[in-house]
Amino acid sequence: MKDRKRRGNRITRVTTRQGDSGLSRLADGRQLPKTAPVFVAMGDVDELNSQVGALLAEVSDEDLMALLREIQQQLFDLGAHLATVGQTAAPGPERLEAKTEAMNAALPPLAEFVLPGGRRAGAAAHVCRAVCRRAERSLWSAENQAGGRYLNRLSDFFFVLARALNAGEALPEDLWRGA
Repeated sequence: MKDRKRRGNRITRVTTRQGDSGLSRLADGRQLPKTAPVFVAMGDVDELNSQVGALLAEVSDEDLMALLREIQQQLFDLGAHLATVGQTAAPGPERLEAKTEAMNAALPPLAEFVLPGGRRAGAAAHVCRAVCRRAERSLWSAENQAGGRYLNRLSDFFFVLARALNAGEALPEDLWRGA
């Protein structure tokens, strides 16, 4: 709370009507159509953050909850990176890579593609993965390599997390039969 008091109120009004014409502003003051790739990417990152919040509601492990909250903070950082046209750093993928590798090492190797699903938490992680992949494509369309790399690692994390959550429930994975 101390940090909020230092900055003051950042959001004083929710309804501003400034976007009613189909335009929106970046932090540098540039006004662009809401359909510009940067705003599509920002919207997809926001949707992903909401899906991570839904996943959080399905887990009870304190360490995992802390990690998911950290990811939510990083997704806000990524949104700031987009809104400030790179003046704010994009999150780095290093911690995600290490966590993904550690989780994956504890899982059985895959012989085939995994069908999304499982228990609620595992299925929610699969949804996060799919939304993350869309957000990644949006970032690449907005020509944002730093953010694209982060989301690429994040989608890997959500895939392995889905497997780990379902394995923790002793749920056999449904595998693709192949074509």
